[in-house]
Amino acid sequence: MIIIGEKINGSIPSTAKAIAERDEAFIRNLARRQADCGADFLDVNAGTTPDIERETLRWLIGIVQDEADTPICIDSSSPETILDIIPLVKKTGMINSVSDEGGKCERLFPQLAKSDWKIIALTCDDGGIPTDPDVKYKIAATIIQKAEANGIKRDRLFVDALVNTIGTTPMAHISFSAAIRRIKETYPDVHITSGLSNISFGMPLRKAINMSFLVLAMESGMDSAIMDPTNSDMLAMLYATRVLLTDDEDCADYLCAYREGLIGSKKV
Repeated sequence: MIIIGEKINGSIPSTAKAIAERDEAFIRNLARRQADCGADFLDVNAGTTPDIERETLRWLIGIVQDEADTPICIDSSSPETILDIIPLVKKTGMINSVSDEGGKCERLFPQLAKSDWKIIALTCDDGGIPTDPDVKYKIAATIIQKAEANGIKRDRLFVDALVNTIGTTPMAHISFSAAIRRIKETYPDVHITSGLSNISFGMPLRKAINMSFLVLAMESGMDSAIMDPTNSDMLAMLYATRVLLTDDEDCADYLCAYREGLIGSKKV
């Protein structure tokens, strides 16, 4: 299970405050804690207006790279900003994201083709974010085909089927699950990821919904998550689900995480 640490994101109020105040110690702490809890990538999202996004990303990435050796996931909706930031990143990481809207694939794929950068692909296009699993699948297939046309191998792609909010879309998980099962069946080498918290927006006790979604999505084929790795309960659910799905031989990872205090402990 590939964990993309979500905490350095300007849409989170505490992080937004730290970014606005240029609180370097706060950002360093977020980077270090997520790395220590086993994040495979650290998502970095400025969460600012476009006119200062690049400057803010440069500041954030400088701090994160100085504090942790974990690969960075550059998070921006602007292909130009992503391409501008890539040369500043010391270790090949991940792009968050491309979609089939506004020519983003056509702008980014030729530039990323000869690299090893991983790419999160969102199932949305100029028509917006679909709720129909068939439409989600068709958009994913289109992006995968465009990537392959540029020589980008399928295992570099992390498809995010964009789970809708359960409060407004009761079939949100059912649609997401149907889409990713079909994607994995057709394209088994492609990874599947998701921002776990999207499904619970506007709901009380969001943690319960997020953890339930994690388990169900993993059973449907999701092998990556954009999540808070410092949340020991969420991390324990992830490790336990891997055990039950026989993805953790002899429960080795689960037992190691417990011994190291990553789960079953308040240390993190």
